[in-house]
Amino acid sequence: MSLTTELLRMKAFGALVLILFPLGLRAQADKALPAATYADADGRFTLTYPRAWQLRPGAAGSEAAFYAPATGQPVPAVVTMTARPLPDALKDRPLTGAGSQDSLWRTLLRLPNLYVVRLEEKNYGRYEEVRYDYTYAPVAGLPGRLHVAGRRFWRVGYEFQVEYRAATTEDGRCLPEGQQILDSFAFTSKSITSRRYVDQVCDGKMYGIAAMSRRTGQWEDDCRSIHEFSTDDVSELATVHRNVLPFQSYALAKGFDNCLYSVTKSPTNQPELVYRYDPTTRRGAFTTWQLPAQGPTNVWISAATDERGDLYFLTSDANQLVKVSPAEGGTVTVLWQKDPTQQAAYYPSIAFDGAGTHGNFCLDDANTVYMVYSTDGSLVRVDLKTQRPAPELLALTGLPKRGGYSDVLLQNDESGRRRMYLAGPHALYKVDLSRRKASLERRGTYTDLAGCNLFRVAYRGAAPPLPSATVPWRGRVLNATTYQPLTAAELHIGRESASAVVALSTDGRFSYGAAPGKPYFYKAQLAGFVDADSSWTVGAGPTVHDILLQPLAVGTTLPLANVQFEQGQAVLLPGSARALDQLVAMMADNPRLTIELRGHTDNVGEPAKNVVLSEERVAAVKAYLVAHGVAESRITGIGFGGAKPAASNAQETTRKLNRRVEFRVTGI
Repeated sequence: MSLTTELLRMKAFGALVLILFPLGLRAQADKALPAATYADADGRFTLTYPRAWQLRPGAAGSEAAFYAPATGQPVPAVVTMTARPLPDALKDRPLTGAGSQDSLWRTLLRLPNLYVVRLEEKNYGRYEEVRYDYTYAPVAGLPGRLHVAGRRFWRVGYEFQVEYRAATTEDGRCLPEGQQILDSFAFTSKSITSRRYVDQVCDGKMYGIAAMSRRTGQWEDDCRSIHEFSTDDVSELATVHRNVLPFQSYALAKGFDNCLYSVTKSPTNQPELVYRYDPTTRRGAFTTWQLPAQGPTNVWISAATDERGDLYFLTSDANQLVKVSPAEGGTVTVLWQKDPTQQAAYYPSIAFDGAGTHGNFCLDDANTVYMVYSTDGSLVRVDLKTQRPAPELLALTGLPKRGGYSDVLLQNDESGRRRMYLAGPHALYKVDLSRRKASLERRGTYTDLAGCNLFRVAYRGAAPPLPSATVPWRGRVLNATTYQPLTAAELHIGRESASAVVALSTDGRFSYGAAPGKPYFYKAQLAGFVDADSSWTVGAGPTVHDILLQPLAVGTTLPLANVQFEQGQAVLLPGSARALDQLVAMMADNPRLTIELRGHTDNVGEPAKNVVLSEERVAAVKAYLVAHGVAESRITGIGFGGAKPAASNAQETTRKLNRRVEFRVTGI
């Protein structure tokens, strides 16, 4: 998927929360309802969602959309679930791995005022996942930010994606429940028919490029038409795919997807694209797979398939063998650039001036390359791994002495019997390798033969990769108000404490090698900003997480993270000390700084008692600060009780976010 396509897709969905829907949504009930379960029609996955959210199948271009409860319009938040086949160009590519996160991160960096909360990837073996969470300004220079969080999965050639979108002003009310929907996605035990190349099953058909065709009573050069016949009885009448190649060709290979792959026979000495033809649909198109230049006076003369489904192409002088790996997105590898048979004692007898070619070939399951000498049909054998030739030619009986042998194809049938076919002068032969004898099977002249190797290796599915000792944690240090990079900031990161100095690039980026799944402490500092002193747990794979620095300005309100109290009491728990000590240090570093402590509770209980409790907790925090050297005159306080909730009070998962203490800068 291109960066531009991905960016346009993000922007198109960005407007979703502004769409007016004709159907009104019910207001959220005071009492949370049990979660409902959604399963797709094919039973491939499930997810759960709050019953107060409205399910609308097929809405907003998705398989299903879940809309947060609202009393009016526009809808405050939406979670979409999509499932689709991946494009052919992507179905065999990995979602995770080298460079994949870089591409997505570069795409996100093009969004205005981006802040990446999380960008992580993980390979589970059977499928891969990218998890993302970010905010940005949909319209540069205007107020308002959009929050996007989601999970993207690639499995057997399909993409499954569940995604939350809402204005950041709705996060307190909608994000916790939206996050629960994201977390609930799970695949069922039902198998999914794979679209991936390596999972396909060969259909047993064999093909040959017709060298000649009869038109208006005359035989003419062809090399564009393909004959299809069954290996159960190759003597039966062939099905003709007439003129289906856009060029004349000598080389044809059949992939595990039962498509045929070919390349022009023109001696262009230029890189050439591989052409894919589907015999079922009778349609074809060029792939993006490009073979290197074949060399002067040479052509691509033959192609073959190995037991893993890789495609091979060989030049007419046998000096260049190239492998194309469809299961790896069409990776092209040059295997040799010098004919290995030049090492053999018999080489002068098949390579003299005027001799025929021995570049037509096939492969067996033991990594042996069989090449046929076009003059007499003798077989040349080369070990593909060592690139060493067998010491002698393999002569066959039962063949006419007249030359014109143009290809060889080797495969096992479903019963394990090995069959070799040889394209000879005006006929197709079956070869008994054990007896070194050929017998006529059918008439016809073919420049190349193609068939899936039924001795293919059974694909068992990829195992999850072994965990790395370290993975990169990357991100940027940003101004929490403008979301612009702070290149002059100082950053320290460490496992036990924020001890290691981490350099920032000219655009505020950093990279740090961390142990996957482990928490790391970090501290970012810059004059005029509140220190960011916290921790982050790195994901199982490469992770992106930005660090925000809040400007130290009058009116700035910041939470005292992890400041906790005993249930219904104003007694600080021991785990609160770290956050409070950070505030003490900040006030020591800024002697003119004055603050207002602000206490909040949830809405459970009598409102008046909640106000009193919030005031008592403010007093407890103030007492701690004074006891640690902060002048009492620099601290004021107020308790709001449950009057200013930061999140919904409908259920405990969001209600706990309202039990908090904050501080507001009142002077610098």
